[in-house]
Amino acid sequence: MFSGGSYDEVARWLRVFLVSHAKREDPRIEVVLDRDGALEGRAYRAWLRFGEEVSEPMELDFKDVADHRGALAWCGALAGRTRAQARSLLGAGSAGDAR
Repeated sequence: MFSGGSYDEVARWLRVFLVSHAKREDPRIEVVLDRDGALEGRAYRAWLRFGEEVSEPMELDFKDVADHRGALAWCGALAGRTRAQARSLLGAGSAGDAR
């Protein structure tokens, strides 16, 4: 499988992964990936955004992502977590959109 990689390579993979699973719930959901400052080289922080609504941040350890991005079970769990947060955002946004 394709585990490992540099911090930047893993960040690119993580962003694409999160986007692909969040957008399965709604194509308007955006992913914000923070990897600067104190996180640089050791972790990533990601949020989902839907309009004005923003999810709780997910903090992911660089080594954990690099070591497990080729593992189906780990990826499945992260996909489920991402999609659950996306559905939560959609529910929060729809309360104000109800007519």
